[in-house]
Amino acid sequence: MDENIRRIILEKLPYSKPFRFVDDILEVTDEHITGVYTYSSDEYFYAGHFTGNPITPGVILIETMGQIGLTCFALYFFKDEIRKFTTLLSSVDAEFLIPVLPGEKVRVTSHKQYFRQNTLKCSIEMFNSEGKTAAKLQAIMKIVFS
Repeated sequence: MDENIRRIILEKLPYSKPFRFVDDILEVTDEHITGVYTYSSDEYFYAGHFTGNPITPGVILIETMGQIGLTCFALYFFKDEIRKFTTLLSSVDAEFLIPVLPGEKVRVTSHKQYFRQNTLKCSIEMFNSEGKTAAKLQAIMKIVFS
């Protein structure tokens, strides 16, 4: 993978801790992107979800898949764009298959279904540290330039 493209994507990513769920981009092409994130055991949301038996909330899994599988992918497609843009999630169909636990490293792979008129539709999968599918997401994102 081109290290310059990877650096551009990670630098332009419009999130910061505690709401940035991208550690690295492993691969990106015109057809797919793969990235990783490790949920540290002290993430803010584990304190109450669920008390005594923490698991990563579904909304956080969706956010992680969206940040890697849509926003990072859009940054790849617009890597030479100097204008700032906002991303708007317009459609989500999620399926949660197994829990993601504190301390677990996940891998997210997104496959482009289409990208036209500043709209990106992807099929996204999240795999746990054992390589098992933890969640699936079909999502559409609109890119709006400032």
